[in-house]
Amino acid sequence: MKNYSICFISFFFLFFFSLMNFFFMIYFIMENMILFLEWEIISFNSMNIVMSIILDWMSLLFMMFVLMISSSVIYYSKSYMSSELNLDRFIILVLLFVFSMVLLIISPNMISIFLGWDGLGLVSYCLVIYYQNIKSYNAGMLTALSNRIGDVMILMVISWMMNYGSWNYIFYLNFMSNDYSMKIIGVLVIMAAMTKSAQIPFSSWLPAAMAAPTPVSALVHSSTLVTAGVYLLIRFNMLLIDMFFFKFLLLLSGLTMFMAGMSANYEFDLKKIIALSTLSQLGLMMSILSMGLPELAFFHLLTHAMFKALLFMCAGVIIHMMNDNQDIRFMGGISLYIPMTSLCLNISNLALCGIPFLAGFYSKDLILEMVSMSNLNMLIFFLYYFSTGLTMFYTIRLLMYLMINDYNLFSIYNLYDEDYIMLKSMFLLLFMSLITGSFLMWMIFNYPYMIYLSFNMKMMVIYVSLIGLIMGYLISNMSIYSLNKFLMTYNLSNFLSLMWFMPNLSTYGLNYYFLNYGQYLLKNIDMGWMELYSGQGMFNIIKNYSIFYYLYQVNNYKIYLFSFILWMMIFYFMMFI
Repeated sequence: MKNYSICFISFFFLFFFSLMNFFFMIYFIMENMILFLEWEIISFNSMNIVMSIILDWMSLLFMMFVLMISSSVIYYSKSYMSSELNLDRFIILVLLFVFSMVLLIISPNMISIFLGWDGLGLVSYCLVIYYQNIKSYNAGMLTALSNRIGDVMILMVISWMMNYGSWNYIFYLNFMSNDYSMKIIGVLVIMAAMTKSAQIPFSSWLPAAMAAPTPVSALVHSSTLVTAGVYLLIRFNMLLIDMFFFKFLLLLSGLTMFMAGMSANYEFDLKKIIALSTLSQLGLMMSILSMGLPELAFFHLLTHAMFKALLFMCAGVIIHMMNDNQDIRFMGGISLYIPMTSLCLNISNLALCGIPFLAGFYSKDLILEMVSMSNLNMLIFFLYYFSTGLTMFYTIRLLMYLMINDYNLFSIYNLYDEDYIMLKSMFLLLFMSLITGSFLMWMIFNYPYMIYLSFNMKMMVIYVSLIGLIMGYLISNMSIYSLNKFLMTYNLSNFLSLMWFMPNLSTYGLNYYFLNYGQYLLKNIDMGWMELYSGQGMFNIIKNYSIFYYLYQVNNYKIYLFSFILWMMIFYFMMFI
């Protein structure tokens, strides 16, 4: 019996389940089935506790993608985390995460959704603080506390649903959608999804969470955890479709998309650039969802999960090779040394940009054409197309820094060839990010969309991509100072590079006033008036009286005795009168 490691066992287990889900999903789509299972855990007198599970093509397909990405990430960790002493603990944390995600996906019940949701938050915190230093700790606290807001929203949904018969929200979406308390539940669910999917004003935790190990970033912060909010909104979509707050979400997510695209052009940390691009794509999913097209949001969610996980894995290989350095200004010319990884990186980047016939093209192009078809205002239209141009912009900038520039780290090259364990897991995702787009489009849209546009509107996506490409190339060739000197002031570029000051606002902005108020309370109440009127004050009064009595006692014995008699008389009168 060979000694199989936990990585290989987990990989085969997850991959097998992924394939099983795939075949089930095809069967469910062909038969147009939805399976609603109820497992009665306990039945006592008239009280029964039931765990319910919903299996339809959507949950099975999402589960297949989550399991496939997590299997390749665990296989990748076998090599990436090979110098880690507690590798088993890391793999078990990742498996716990996958379990929480699966629980969230298959449950039509608010309680089990909350268990999965909170499990995601908790395991995510444990993984972000995995490398134990102060930066990871701060990032972990920011992540956990931002997500805690969403957890509280889900708890409030659970308490609001006490008005109905059960917590199975799936039954109430259609016929209760005009009910007032159902509207409140809708608003709370949108807020919860905004925290988990890092929309403005909760965006700052996603780049901060890059303190986690790279396999975690590939699994958690690109494809699964951050899309949990989008998935929840897709499930609740029938209820939310005619709410005003949903239109407000359209504006916020459009702004998130724009803000992340702008910030990615100023960032020099490799993982943060990819995190900001994830944030941009999340904004795209949320905004198309709030325009009432949940199938498109789901389609983009799946295609994006594939190439973004691949992109993070390539980043991990590059960071390892660069002596654990993440600054892209030190990198360059890597296509000469790690050609296979560069191939994966380039293809996933191109898929992200929406280059025709890769995964991202099918979903992104369809989304932008549906936006052009809709009768929305100029602002939303501008945000969509400008953000698409910015995607191309920061991708070309990244490629210029990584592939075309000179290698800037050491004068001595210590670059090794790739690791085959990492490459095998990356090739699985590479294959998927090539074919996923067309394969899903043929499978999940049971009737073709009719899109009728003029030629220029149809070509608009290609126009903005080309403009982004040319701008990215030109500005990567200029020095950064000249860009800022000609196009914007120092303050404006500072504002754009710091994610619109969001990390500062969501940390110092929130705790400054409370901590300051706490300091005033401590100084003036606890160490001020409270001391005077409680401990210190009592002590002073008793001390002064005892000094006063002591003076009488030693100096005037007669008055001392008289005061004693007087005291006894007062006591006697109080007792008997």
